Amino acid sequence: MERGAATRGKVAKAIAGAEAIEIKATIPDRQIRQALARFGLTSNNDEERYIYFFDTPKLDLLGAGIIARARRVVGENHDSTVKFRPIDPKDVGPKWRKFRDFKIEADASETSLVKSASFSMPVAKGFIKRVAVGKKPVSAIFTAEQEEFLTAIAGHKIDFSTLAVLGPLLAQRWRFADPGCPWPITAELWRRGDGQRMMELSIKAPAVQAAVAVGGFMAFLAEVGAERDKSQQAKTRWALDYY
Repeated sequence: MERGAATRGKVAKAIAGAEAIEIKATIPDRQIRQALARFGLTSNNDEERYIYFFDTPKLDLLGAGIIARARRVVGENHDSTVKFRPIDPKDVGPKWRKFRDFKIEADASETSLVKSASFSMPVAKGFIKRVAVGKKPVSAIFTAEQEEFLTAIAGHKIDFSTLAVLGPLLAQRWRFADPGCPWPITAELWRRGDGQRMMELSIKAPAVQAAVAVGGFMAFLAEVGAERDKSQQAKTRWALDYY
């Protein structure tokens, strides 16, 4: 009992300031087919999306903990996102929290826990494609508020003219329930241009459920026979390393 309380206290301290926790686990390529079959995931019930990243050829933004991306979701709304990871929630001013798609979360895996702040805004359909082919500048993807947020957190203005369009990367996404897991599960299958694949399973839970969610989700994955990828690579790093 004391050990459990200590664990909960440690997790609570680690995610202080975050509104929610997202717990992620990557599945080795050799187990992707088995995982798709286990959860009944097919191209008939997926959400298809195309993901574009924006960074310098040397990935300077990623190296500084900044992710700039845009998503085209087939048949749905499109958006752009700027994200900082890691971040101390105390460094984020209250003005950003009024935006509907601004959030501070703790990103957790079996081996790490880090807090991030992300700010998404809608993008008109067809606009991302025009930026990707050079008919519009990269800066046109992001709103003035997103640029201001980038400048405030990074401490300097980002020169969008130095950024290249990296992608698109094809992704399939599913959200489903499983009797063995009390939280809705999200599965994403990413494919790079070289044919390599990465699958990620994740859940989101309120910050107050963080400790039990981490342990519970990992126990669920073990129960269904998922052999987690020991490297637990972040999807963004895995995608951008290819470029």
